[in-house]
Amino acid sequence: MTSVYVISAESLAGARAELGRVVSTGTDGVAAAKVGSELFGVTEVLAGDRMLRGALTDPSAPPAERADLAESLFGAKVDAQTLAVLRSACEQRWSAPLDLVDAVEILGREALLVSADQQGQLATVEDELFRLGRIIDTSPELQSVLTDRNAEPAGKQQVMASLLYGKVTAVTSALAAQAVGRLQTAPADAFDQLSAMAAERRDLTVAYVRSATEVSELQRQRLAETLERLYGRALAVHVEVDPELIGGLVVRVGDEVIDGSAAGRLAAVRNHFD
Repeated sequence: MTSVYVISAESLAGARAELGRVVSTGTDGVAAAKVGSELFGVTEVLAGDRMLRGALTDPSAPPAERADLAESLFGAKVDAQTLAVLRSACEQRWSAPLDLVDAVEILGREALLVSADQQGQLATVEDELFRLGRIIDTSPELQSVLTDRNAEPAGKQQVMASLLYGKVTAVTSALAAQAVGRLQTAPADAFDQLSAMAAERRDLTVAYVRSATEVSELQRQRLAETLERLYGRALAVHVEVDPELIGGLVVRVGDEVIDGSAAGRLAAVRNHFD
């Protein structure tokens, strides 16, 4: 029996292929950005309408019928390129209706990252998203605002827009606004995920480094070279300062953690005597 997770993974791959086709002809990032923005709008509609997403993922309905339904609802509101991606998504089989919502959201994010790539801003967007996650992580007040379940998404997006105005690229701003409007995890984690998506598009794996002290650009480059030799692949190294470490570094790549900090060594000693 085919796993439901495999079904949705294969379906996302199918819709992603259509996204790649429709945005591949652009060179200035404008068309891809519009596709991303419009897919975010579709995501909001689907997330708020259980009956609609059920109809668009109904396995008993022919794929073309589901795609035609999507076109009847959204065709007059989005560009032809966006509609082609949406039709492809609705033609796929999904393990659950909410998987379609998540898939359209992912496709919207990827379209915006394509836009950044076409504008030569992808590395900048990756770094801005990581830095934004660190700002949120160190601000209990901002975390409280963004995770308030009684607050309207538009209000959270306005807070984010005010924070970022004039300070980041348009792509980072758009990704950040959408992320806080539909948070499904801790805010800092959401921005780390977006940063990792940007790194993946650059064929890089993210190495998260916490340092007890500031790290110079030369030190960061040497650290990146060392870690790349260790892991045997290209890495995007993101560094944050954490004085609580006392000294040294803590490196996380995927699920693997290398703790070379004084705090980590002290904790190991305490555990030994517990």
